[in-house]
Amino acid sequence: MNKKIVLTGILTFSFLSAAFAYTHDAVTEAATSSTQVSNSNPVVKERFLVKNPPDVGNGIKAGMGSSLTHLPGDPDTIFYTTADRGPNGEVVVNGEKRRTFPVPTYTPRIYKIKVSNGEVEILKTIKLKLPKGTDEITGNNYISGVSNLPGLDETPYDEKGEKQLPYDPYGLDTEGLAYSPKDDTFWLSDEYRPSLVQVKRDGTILQRLLPSGMSKQYENAPNIPVKDSLPAVFSKRISNKGFEGVTISPDGKWMFALTQRPLGNPDVDTSNRSRALRILKINLETLKVAEEYVYLTDDEKQYNDLKQSNIYVSDLYAKDDHTLLVDERDSFGGSESQVKKIYQIDLSEATNIQGKYNSPTGTTKSLEQMTVDEMEKAGIAFPKQRLVVDMLKLGYPFEKLEGLTMTNDHSLAVMNDNDFSITNSSQNGTPTELWKIGISN
Repeated sequence: MNKKIVLTGILTFSFLSAAFAYTHDAVTEAATSSTQVSNSNPVVKERFLVKNPPDVGNGIKAGMGSSLTHLPGDPDTIFYTTADRGPNGEVVVNGEKRRTFPVPTYTPRIYKIKVSNGEVEILKTIKLKLPKGTDEITGNNYISGVSNLPGLDETPYDEKGEKQLPYDPYGLDTEGLAYSPKDDTFWLSDEYRPSLVQVKRDGTILQRLLPSGMSKQYENAPNIPVKDSLPAVFSKRISNKGFEGVTISPDGKWMFALTQRPLGNPDVDTSNRSRALRILKINLETLKVAEEYVYLTDDEKQYNDLKQSNIYVSDLYAKDDHTLLVDERDSFGGSESQVKKIYQIDLSEATNIQGKYNSPTGTTKSLEQMTVDEMEKAGIAFPKQRLVVDMLKLGYPFEKLEGLTMTNDHSLAVMNDNDFSITNSSQNGTPTELWKIGISN
């Protein structure tokens, strides 16, 4: 019998250590005129700590929490989660900031976990693998998380940032996870292209959906079928800020996805100023985009010295074919954090902008260049939005509020990503926890 890996934890509403103890001053709640405050009274029901994660190489412990999903029919104690592309960080060499991969052969994976009595238990580790052939980085059929394409992705280096690593066209930076009940498969959101990737329950990759026009750049990676089925404008994603969230409606008909930050359309400066994210609604039978909506992140002006470029969206959860939960966060933890919120949005009366506001030409602006007033004057209706939970009011101490799902008893479940807690990461020393939150509506 294989020994189970038990991640012991604590069940307590006090902080883990003084490093995470803090108080938070209330900030203005209104983000747009359409935002409503929830009438619910959310409470933390339980906390589960990942205490002793397994080693993934080079003395680095496993990470998880980039995503979180609960499968229909499973007990409320069972979840699935992912880490991202693997242990990585940034170092400065000769005045140049470089992306490092201290364990380049690490394979992105899905974890099946169980939570109970303050503990997180890994029930199964599902590594992503090719349906055929060999990955050049790992030397077997398991893929790596290393950058895909020169010029479009960060150049990969070894741990010290001294030796350049080869690119891996099969590499994935997995951030979101969704389950398709109709064919019993998972869909993962990938930050690199960005792309959406379908995998079997055993981790075998079935296909990868790319922005239109990008499949030619994967002709040297024939072992994974690729399809140019996403809008071409998504290829303008900011590096390392591609698809962050993905979710599937309970009936299995629709998949929703969005990026972490506004597109660089046409450039990074535009992304830094914009509040506009694009939500895709994809027909899972045809894999074609049916609709596209505008989601506005919180306005930097309602916070203290917080830049718009530091407000992100990290995950989605579909309650039905038009109602989504969205989590927003800033890039700070502890007492410096100002944004850790979960909103509910209704797409039913929002404007479908598919095929519009993509290319700035002459007097025509792209969506990302437009102000909120300009969008409204153009007739764009945003999703109706209400605040469900302000996690900071519940004492949430972590920077990366990334995993979001709901259980059968209508509790929210959230999980933070600690970036493998490696030394050249902002999350060095940060634990990972899953929180279950009770809400009244």
